Amino acid sequence: MELGDPSHFINRGLSWLEFNQRVLDQALDKENPLLERLKFLCIVSSNLDEFFEVRVAGLKQQVQTHHVALAPDGMSPKSELAAISKRARKQVEDQYRCWNEEIEPGLAAQNIKFHNFPDVPDVESAHFEKFFHERIFPVLTPLAIDPSHPFPQLLNKSLNIIVHLEGEGINTDLAVVQVPRILPRVVPFANQTDEQGHDFVFLGSIIKHYVGSLFHGVNVLGAHLFRVTRNSNLYVDEEEADNLLHAIEEELRHVNRGAAVRLEVQEDCPDEVTGRLLEIFNLEQGDLYRHRGPINLTRLMPLALSIDRPDLRDKRFTPATVVSLNEEADIFWHIRKSDVLLQHPYDSFQTVLDFLGQAAEDPNVLAIKQTLYRTSSDSPLVASLIQAAQNGKQVTVIIELKARFDEAANIKWARLMREAGVNVIYGIAGLKTHAKAMLVVRQEGEVIRRYAHLGTGNYHPSTARLYTDLGFLTAREELTSDVATMFNILTGVSKFPGMKELLMAPYDLREGMLALIDREIEHAKQGRPATIFVKMNALVEESMIEALYRASQAGIKVQLFIRGICCLRPGIPGVSENIEVRSLVGRFLEHSRIIRFENGGTPEIYLGSADWMPRNLFRRVETGFPVRNPKVQAHIQEIIDWFWRDNVKARVMDADGLYHPVPMIGEPFNAQAEFLAESQRRRKAKPSVAQ
Repeated sequence: MELGDPSHFINRGLSWLEFNQRVLDQALDKENPLLERLKFLCIVSSNLDEFFEVRVAGLKQQVQTHHVALAPDGMSPKSELAAISKRARKQVEDQYRCWNEEIEPGLAAQNIKFHNFPDVPDVESAHFEKFFHERIFPVLTPLAIDPSHPFPQLLNKSLNIIVHLEGEGINTDLAVVQVPRILPRVVPFANQTDEQGHDFVFLGSIIKHYVGSLFHGVNVLGAHLFRVTRNSNLYVDEEEADNLLHAIEEELRHVNRGAAVRLEVQEDCPDEVTGRLLEIFNLEQGDLYRHRGPINLTRLMPLALSIDRPDLRDKRFTPATVVSLNEEADIFWHIRKSDVLLQHPYDSFQTVLDFLGQAAEDPNVLAIKQTLYRTSSDSPLVASLIQAAQNGKQVTVIIELKARFDEAANIKWARLMREAGVNVIYGIAGLKTHAKAMLVVRQEGEVIRRYAHLGTGNYHPSTARLYTDLGFLTAREELTSDVATMFNILTGVSKFPGMKELLMAPYDLREGMLALIDREIEHAKQGRPATIFVKMNALVEESMIEALYRASQAGIKVQLFIRGICCLRPGIPGVSENIEVRSLVGRFLEHSRIIRFENGGTPEIYLGSADWMPRNLFRRVETGFPVRNPKVQAHIQEIIDWFWRDNVKARVMDADGLYHPVPMIGEPFNAQAEFLAESQRRRKAKPSVAQ
């Protein structure tokens, strides 16, 4: 049977939408606290924005350029767009049904209320009228649409009002008013205390109510909110760019004005007006999304995170500290003593900050090298790197300027570090540097010793409290030597020399994983123990999927724990009946990558930065590294076992790519909740330094 048959693959775009459905399921889950449900509802919108900006935009470009290459599942770009439109429309309908029938009424019952302006109490009307004239009106600009006033170049994802006008002697019946981004999308009541509750008015509804004050002598027939999503893919020819930083800065200026890919309007917008907008943006009826509620629920995220109602959100927690520091034992002593595994967010990210912070101040440290893909806006890591350079250490940072949607932030950090004396490198032309690695070179008596941190997630203190990731600290020479080689490849000019332990994309990571799968198949043929466990965010690349099919055909039990896109189709007779696919969406975003091979009874475990997608394996610098320490291996095995035990948040995938609750066998087991409870037990059992 041909393993590459299109019927053996699930469409990538549709698989992603099923992932977003699992996020929406968390908003629909009445067991979750209300403000957490609102948070998930906002994430659904944010995810869809990026999906349209990138995936849908790319498919539309393929259609426009008559690109006829079929996806592995056999779909053409045009047929995939049609299928995406149908599925996304249903998802958006479910999302707004959740808002209108569950989240908004539920919050209102808890005295957290959202109002459109005409519905506010009389006691607040005067305040909002004053607020409009003093705070909003001065920054509004009415933009007529006629031959002498071309349609304004509205920014990507900006909220706007299309105003329908009539009057004698006017050249047009349409105008646009942009809702200022500088103002909060929801405005609180003035005359209310926290004890009374929280009441908010949507900014767009205030502007709609008073929009007539911008048009003198003409009648306003209607004012309707709309939002346009644009192609946000960056197009930079690195081979031709004399200065990559400047080239990306220039491209960022254009990205907010890319081709339109989606139009969102509120439910009451007349067909005549939506038709005009579709024509203006060169969109079709299938690109139109009508919402029965506020456009862009993402803008409610700050409220979901900031409203002071602990009873309506998950209980706060303090991460455990794995490495306790004191005058007698610094962090380097701990790492020399034994490899250290960090499981974020249950283990504090402070250990990573301490590792770099101590290296920056330690007079014995000679050099620090680090990759940066994403970090926080107030990154203590960047501060430590700058301090290290000022302390005379040789500091080199490979920063990824093309990290999607973080380009501007990374440009800022690059400039700041260069001014402080850090060697800032932009990686290898044509490749994104997605690897998560830090190397510290230290003089210890007559010996030079290297210490490394390798991880599955970004060096981002904020997301380290929201994403589940694994970090690994080691001084083991075989591995740290490979990490040093990786940095030399990234900063210098050399061919890939091969490494002892570290696998590195795009050079040998895919080939190394394929060899390990083939080794497992050989074990199975010889009657030795053989199983494969893979946990990652996405499984798309065809050769990896076909290798897993071969493993299944050899009788190997394959357990896949894939958070997002999974193009592998389980349960195909003779192909994948030994493969089970599960997914988990819960309080924290699953982000760690773990691969385990039974290896004939001597298990091998790899961690890494890469999902099995074409971009990760062929167009990015990624790492995969083995864990040799038996104690750390046992810890990771427990993590694997707990994930597979989950029967509360986990879902199992069927052969059609749809997901269902894992059958409840025995007591309920929520893996994330158990990890959290265990970390709190450890924290209380062992006093830690301040978080």
